[in-house]
Amino acid sequence: MNDTSGRRDFLKLGMAGLATAGALTAVSAEKAAAQAASDSVLRTALDRGKLIVGTGSTNAPWHFENDAGELVGMDITMGRILAKGLFDDPTKVEFVMQDPAQRIPNVTTNKVDITIQFMTMTAQRSQLIHFSRPYYVEGVALLTLPGSENKTFDKLLANGSATRISILQNVDAENSVHFALPQAQVMQIDTQANVLQALESKRVDAAAVDLSTVRWLASRNPDKYFDAGKSWYSMLYGAAIRQGDLDWLTYVNQTFTIAMFGHETALYDAAFKEYFGQEPPPRHPGFPVI
Repeated sequence: MNDTSGRRDFLKLGMAGLATAGALTAVSAEKAAAQAASDSVLRTALDRGKLIVGTGSTNAPWHFENDAGELVGMDITMGRILAKGLFDDPTKVEFVMQDPAQRIPNVTTNKVDITIQFMTMTAQRSQLIHFSRPYYVEGVALLTLPGSENKTFDKLLANGSATRISILQNVDAENSVHFALPQAQVMQIDTQANVLQALESKRVDAAAVDLSTVRWLASRNPDKYFDAGKSWYSMLYGAAIRQGDLDWLTYVNQTFTIAMFGHETALYDAAFKEYFGQEPPPRHPGFPVI
């Protein structure tokens, strides 16, 4: 056999393998449900014909109503990614509005199939629910004014004790700011809105807020806000799932992984750009950096 005919036969085998793979992916939702445990949310959701997601509606860029009154945001997109995986239709999802205090109880009592509500993963919470794989790495970042002489992190750091930072009042506020700016003056403020107002009124040089908030505001209002270019204190956001349901947990993890790193990244990529003003990093075939 010469090299040309050998390669031709190899390609034929490869195409046959792809055809077989395509046939396997055509397994119906009913058959998929039958393979899940009888009490798994995977089976329940497929039988029901829609996914039920617990989330919020007042925190951009995670979950909020746009100008048309539609519920949008990164959390909402993650719910639609799951619905597309389950039903090949991202609209087959019902979003249940819940208070942050209900994020765990509504999962454990089966009021929702899953909570996707910018929930920080912690060891303590993991004693009560399963977390999905992380779908975002949050952090603390610095928001400044685009016209300020001290708009960059390097300038803020160089100004030492003359630098003033606003931050939401909490027990770790001082330590959090001083981790990045050891000499800065820290102004603890009662609400996030007032943290930003202190910056806008120039009572402070920068506001220490969530990285996602910095990217959302700076990308949407470049004439009003500037990303100082520093973030720290990583926190993982994951979806909450009832403990013990390994079929559902495995399905969610695999679907998120495919949407973030595999061959079906369109929904995740569009949302990442829309809500954070950035292109996701390129995924290169080869070593699995996931």
